[in-house]
Amino acid sequence: MYGADAANAPPPTGLLDVLSVSAMVLDADGRIVFWTPQAEELFGYTAEEALGKYAARLFIHSQHLKAVVRLFTEVLETGRSWAGTFPIRHKDGSSRLMEFRNMRLQDDLGGVYALGIAADHTLLQRVETDLALCERLINQSPIGLALLDPDLRYLLVNPALERIDGIPAEEHIGRRLRETLPLPDVETIESALRQVLTTGTPLLDQYHVGRPPADPEREHAWSLSFYRLEDPGGRVLGAAASVVDVTERHRAAAEADRARRRLALIAEASTRVGTTLEVEQTARELAEIAVPQLADVVAVDVLDSALACRRSRRPDDGPELFRALALKAAHPTVALRAADAPGNVAAYDGDRLVTLCVHTGRPVLVRHVGAADIPRIARDAEAGTLLARAGVHSYLAVPLIAHGEVLGALDLKRTRNPLPFDQDDVVLAGELAGRAAVAIDNARWFESVRNTALTLQRSLLPDHPPHHAGLDLASRYQPAQATSEVGGDWYDVIPLTDDKTALVVGDVMGNGIDAAATMGRLRTATCAYADLDLDPGEVLQHLDKITCDLEHYIVTCLYAVYDPRTRRCRIANAGHMPPALAGPGHAPVLLDLPPGAPLGVGGIPFETTTAELAPGDVLVLYTDGLVETRHHPIDDRLKVLLTFLDEPDRPLEEICDLLLYGLRHPDDHDDVALLVARAL
Repeated sequence: MYGADAANAPPPTGLLDVLSVSAMVLDADGRIVFWTPQAEELFGYTAEEALGKYAARLFIHSQHLKAVVRLFTEVLETGRSWAGTFPIRHKDGSSRLMEFRNMRLQDDLGGVYALGIAADHTLLQRVETDLALCERLINQSPIGLALLDPDLRYLLVNPALERIDGIPAEEHIGRRLRETLPLPDVETIESALRQVLTTGTPLLDQYHVGRPPADPEREHAWSLSFYRLEDPGGRVLGAAASVVDVTERHRAAAEADRARRRLALIAEASTRVGTTLEVEQTARELAEIAVPQLADVVAVDVLDSALACRRSRRPDDGPELFRALALKAAHPTVALRAADAPGNVAAYDGDRLVTLCVHTGRPVLVRHVGAADIPRIARDAEAGTLLARAGVHSYLAVPLIAHGEVLGALDLKRTRNPLPFDQDDVVLAGELAGRAAVAIDNARWFESVRNTALTLQRSLLPDHPPHHAGLDLASRYQPAQATSEVGGDWYDVIPLTDDKTALVVGDVMGNGIDAAATMGRLRTATCAYADLDLDPGEVLQHLDKITCDLEHYIVTCLYAVYDPRTRRCRIANAGHMPPALAGPGHAPVLLDLPPGAPLGVGGIPFETTTAELAPGDVLVLYTDGLVETRHHPIDDRLKVLLTFLDEPDRPLEEICDLLLYGLRHPDDHDDVALLVARAL
């Protein structure tokens, strides 16, 4: 007992109860004078049956009697204790192996006695084996193990836990869990562990991630399990904790997940990048796909010489002229102000990293951006200050290469993402840049060819004289809006003798420079035959012969000659859309003309039809791109066309705009030529 502190004394353990240790006292003659209840359980004799009896005769086998008497005498005479194991005879007649501790006792009168403490040998051996096994398991287990008291202070840790958290075992003892576990959610863990102590329900395989003091640069993962410890009487002794290092599994799973996300990003890029043949749109798509999964700030810059389809000179150490095409950030940041705005052109010196990237055609990686790296990333000192303020800590530039030619660079920066760029990021960025570069290359050449064709076609279209006798005129040409392709549509107004005027609208099937060139040849031929003052049907007959000599071209054409003196318009049609006629006092109509065969079929005559034009009447000639769509019947579209002509007294320019913006759709894939004439 602890006297005044008895109330605060720790409660007894249950180990002696588990061992069922018994005690007996013998007098100097060997008679039993004290007998415990545990002795009754161990030997089978009650106190009444044992007290006063000679112990040796009660439960010692005859063959062991002399040896026991000799040991008993030696203990009483010498005072030396004796410990050993020998069999005893149980009351039920069975023989049982017991382990004894014997020692001499002396009372205050000088009398001597022998105290015998006994326990079942088999039970002791099992407990001893269990303890040895537990010690081996604890000390040699690769799993970190710890025992904690009810206040969650360490009582014991094994070597594996020392290795896991990098803290020696002796420095654990007495400390709390939160002082050693390198986990950000350790308070949550302690709260859950207290719940285990309260309920007794184990908490198993809890996954946690952190950075241990022994390896602060790398992320580790552990599986934690907690159990409540109780003695045989149910008293809570504390808790046991097991910690399994699952870092390799965590990293493998993280790498597999990272690989899946990268593959998903590449698959997404294959559908989202290069959806149009527009350089700027492709660059924007590349920037959007890279944010935020690959970088926090992304810029796409193309060499100005490449954008102009000029072969760049051989790489050297000199400056380069870049045109910014796209800029994207995952979050608001001053780093955007440090970059060139899309559309701007900027010269970067040869010592800049983006210039080095396009000169070498290789990625440039700065895993950890330092103060000395910022000037080589930024365009100037002010931009460098902004990048430093934005927290740029890792940088990667990847060249845009298509068909062996460096077109520009994909510029990547990380600010909020704490991980630096690594080689996997270089490979992923290179894959995205390669796909985008091919799309940009296709787009820049397409735009170059388109601009050439458009320039050619516009140069072939007529410049109207300021005045045509008896007619007021307006015209439009519009390329295909969906593909920006140039076709072979054209119109023409040709002054003839006697104040007559020829009005022409035609459509060369196909698109591109070849179609525009063919259109130019037919327009020139039309002007030549118009000067001969031939009947409209005969003009188409001659054009048909010319078209037959061209390579597989089919052309539709409408040729009309207006005579202001007679107010008659003589028209011939070669497979073209019928013209519309609107005027004051009558509803708009489509002129009923023989459809005729397209030019290039050959051998089919063309008829000429005469229409009367009253003052104020409006004649509308157009190509099929104005009315044809993929989703509506052509007859319905022609009816819609007539509804836009219900007010023929509008200014002709307004009528042209109304028809184009009212009938055209952004997904139209054909160009349009439109010619509107009003009789005066």
